[in-house]
Amino acid sequence: MSIDWQKTHAAIWRPRKGYLRPIVHIDTIGFDQLVGIEEQKAALVRNTERFLNGVGANNALLWGSRGSGKSSLVRAILNRYKDKGLRMIQVDRNDLIELPEIVDDIRELPLHYIVFCDDLTFETGEASYRALKSVLDGSIEAPPPNVLIYATSNRRHLLPETMAENQEVRLVDGDLHLGDTIEEKLALSDRFGLWLAFYPVNWEGYLAIVDNYFNDYKGDRQALHEAAKHFAMVRGGGKSGRAAMQFYKMYSD
Repeated sequence: MSIDWQKTHAAIWRPRKGYLRPIVHIDTIGFDQLVGIEEQKAALVRNTERFLNGVGANNALLWGSRGSGKSSLVRAILNRYKDKGLRMIQVDRNDLIELPEIVDDIRELPLHYIVFCDDLTFETGEASYRALKSVLDGSIEAPPPNVLIYATSNRRHLLPETMAENQEVRLVDGDLHLGDTIEEKLALSDRFGLWLAFYPVNWEGYLAIVDNYFNDYKGDRQALHEAAKHFAMVRGGGKSGRAAMQFYKMYSD
């Protein structure tokens, strides 16, 4: 299927049919809805604007606690810059083997593309990460200047590490040398020039996010906070931006 990128702001790869499906209804999340991650927002905005201005930008890995706003921030970036020539293509981890061909189809186009890989983690033995590594910076062909990878993950190093691998580390002439297995696993995450860490929020931070969602709430704010805390605790203490959003959906009028 041919996409009119002047009218389409985002697309998602559908592997069974082997094509990019235009996204008609894009998540409308904005920067004002993302509370407590100001440094991460500023860093990704700066990187994205450099990308759009053609002055050098990095592939970005947003890693850390679940529900902390990593994916929401990437979607908010699209909403902020889609009218300035930014486009986004979402590719699932299992479909990364197709990534070189997807990039080939857009590398000569006049717009700027972010390939979005959400919840990017690999298990030992998976081969699809090699296609990603090649596109990032591991091919005889230079990466296209109009394509960046923005990925989210709960793991900083994307691949699992074992105790046995850590025991391969050795000290040589005062310098720490990693084992071959660890070097191979770190080679993927090292290709992301921008690392943004997301940490769990405390109760104060969680309630600040709740207050942001309930900005116009006229009722008892203390009772609202107690209900929000109870909501998080019955979910195993998962106080996060995601939990605050789910609480808002359940309790807002």
